[in-house]
Amino acid sequence: MMIDVVNLQRKIKLDLAPIRAFVADLSANVEESANATFTVAFIGDGRMKQLNELFRGKDTTTDVLSFPHEPDDFAGSTDFSRQPPEGGTPSPIFLGDIVISAEQAQKQATENDLSLDAEIKQLILHGLLHLCGHDHETDTGEMNTRELALRETFGI
Repeated sequence: MMIDVVNLQRKIKLDLAPIRAFVADLSANVEESANATFTVAFIGDGRMKQLNELFRGKDTTTDVLSFPHEPDDFAGSTDFSRQPPEGGTPSPIFLGDIVISAEQAQKQATENDLSLDAEIKQLILHGLLHLCGHDHETDTGEMNTRELALRETFGI
């Protein structure tokens, strides 16, 4: 199963190898994302501000945005992506995209006395939980509880 991690910004130096390893570990060990794939993209503050305004109506930059994939409804409500071919394993479903401002991650890492690596891992985990349907803005603390438990599990 391939999970893309791409760096689309130039201001903050990122080593993508450990980030890719973490994302693979998350995908394999977070129950909500079992047999799923997603993309993580690092962008700059300018682009993040544009996306935040376009999709959330907020004229500021932010650290992470999640864009859940909504499959085309060409064949009714049947989810063919979870049905394996005869005798085979299910093909992975695509959860969506996680977009992270590398500049905000660096700023927050400094503010929170964390390494950039730890801050990025927290942002990816947060974004993944959103892709899996969690929403801290509308729930009563369930997402935060789940995120804190997973941070402990993954040592971040």
